[in-house]
Amino acid sequence: QVAVVQCGGGSAHPGGTMRLSCAFSGYLDPRVCMGWFRQVPGEKREGIALIDDDGNTIYADSVKGRFTISHYNADNKIYLQMDNLKPEDTAMYYCAADTEFIYCKEKYERIDFGFWGQGTQVTVSN
Repeated sequence: QVAVVQCGGGSAHPGGTMRLSCAFSGYLDPRVCMGWFRQVPGEKREGIALIDDDGNTIYADSVKGRFTISHYNADNKIYLQMDNLKPEDTAMYYCAADTEFIYCKEKYERIDFGFWGQGTQVTVSN
């Protein structure tokens, strides 16, 4: 059984920074892919950042160059550093992981990961 706990979130001004974190406890295969997703009410959940078991990353165009995903194997945590925040970044953010690492990218694109955080709200406004 894997438990997922998200931390971070809240409010920021445009141009500000924020860091989200996610801790996975319980047995998690070291060959795991992890990602961050976000969802605005009335819209589909979208993937914004992915890191696979080799450390390769993928970012959505909307956050590329502003957000950074990182993963620390030692404590099974992932982080999302968000810089230069924009009002359109306002959403509920979710972390997730999946152990089918050979299908990492495909499952990320299908929003089909096995373990999900509880979600945390990020609001960017003046």
